Amino acid sequence: MSHHHLLSSISRRDLLGRIGAGFGTIGLAGVTPQAKAASPVSPSSIALNAPHFAPKAKHVIQLFMPGGPSQVDTFDHKPEIAKHQGERPGLVDRKSLRNTKNGLMPSPFKFKQYGTCGKWVSDIFPHVGGCVDDISFIHSMHTDIPEHAGAILMMNLGHLQPNRPSMGSWLVYGLGTENQNLPGFVAMSPRAEPRGRLANWGNAFLPGAHAGTYVNIHDMTPEKVLQDLKSLHLSPDQQRKQVDLLARLNRIALERQPHDSRLEAGIQTMEMAFRMQFAAPEAFDLRTESAKTLAMYGDSEYAKGCLIARRLVERGVRCVQLSHSIDGYDIAWDTGHDDIVGGHKRLADACDQGIAALIRDLKQRGLFDETLVIWGGEFGRAPTSEGQKGRDHDHYGFTVWMAGGGVKGGFSYGATDEFGLSAVENRVHVHDLHATILHLMGLDHEKLTYRYSGRDYRLTDVHGRVVKEILA
Repeated sequence: MSHHHLLSSISRRDLLGRIGAGFGTIGLAGVTPQAKAASPVSPSSIALNAPHFAPKAKHVIQLFMPGGPSQVDTFDHKPEIAKHQGERPGLVDRKSLRNTKNGLMPSPFKFKQYGTCGKWVSDIFPHVGGCVDDISFIHSMHTDIPEHAGAILMMNLGHLQPNRPSMGSWLVYGLGTENQNLPGFVAMSPRAEPRGRLANWGNAFLPGAHAGTYVNIHDMTPEKVLQDLKSLHLSPDQQRKQVDLLARLNRIALERQPHDSRLEAGIQTMEMAFRMQFAAPEAFDLRTESAKTLAMYGDSEYAKGCLIARRLVERGVRCVQLSHSIDGYDIAWDTGHDDIVGGHKRLADACDQGIAALIRDLKQRGLFDETLVIWGGEFGRAPTSEGQKGRDHDHYGFTVWMAGGGVKGGFSYGATDEFGLSAVENRVHVHDLHATILHLMGLDHEKLTYRYSGRDYRLTDVHGRVVKEILA
């Protein structure tokens, strides 16, 4: 039977569906361990793209703190709060805080100055405090709403609804990836995915190959990083034969049928899965690290994620998002409602050493200048009290910091008012933050667009300005 007769009676989608498990073996010819180096990259792989202009950074590591860490208990020192403890100044009353009857509550933590820049940092972040000369603090962040789900999406998608591509997907779409055997965008967390889950690393209407790959690093072993990567029944040679057969069938089908973007995206995803059989276990295997390096990062799950993030960018992954969760709670820093003292201290203890180790490790390996590290949550917390020991949400003013990748070190930009409630000086919206991140990666946020449903979309929508003041 000729292949033309075969295709006249069965569609490409039906054919691949009937093949069933064979779909999972679609991969690059010759990427078995014995022949990786000799084989060309598939045309459907996520090839490198030229940036719009010379970039300052090549990789992004987003240290995401869902739940809303309190700016006035971490990096935005406000001694005036203690002078007006229990009071409700007019400045506070003018804001639509939910707990309007409660007065100002001083931070239960002590602050001290660190580094040659003399930056004031809470005593729950002593390790990060030791790195302040490498960090740019933005104290004038603000966002649109004080609700977790929408604000988390705004921080990760630039939009309040889960129907837009994530920042990591935009970066892979714009720049491609340096490693064709690992995803261009990897999202990780210990135990719990951040609220919104897939949307935080999804591709939405961008081609499916640009979506992030999620890894839960709790109790992770290299062999179980991603489930169902390896075939339990076929040898590499047998998989190669299936690859060749399916590649031939694909070429035949493409001669006769229009381009099927959804199916092509699935094929690219399966190709990546085939290649990851050999690359992913090695990248996530911390047993190859020295005892000195492991001790530098510490024993917490988040510290393990920080070390994996360094290993991934070292291997060419474009963007890594490491979300902080604890005890399975997807918005861990929201414990600030009930217990700033215990909750924030516990969370900081779990991530402080690992974050500082990441910065130092990137520096000693020559990766710091090309890797942009970003720390922050979806919003902050109010300087007023909620109950006896907590604080409510505050989207009017909060802190995000960046390090490496073309930003100034030992620098603070913008300011909240004297009580840390609202951004009042050099205000920076999330759209501005995204525009700045893209700029550091060599991308013009107004030119990085994708046409969908009759209009050109971009990460920053129709907003955003580059915060050039923090650029080195």
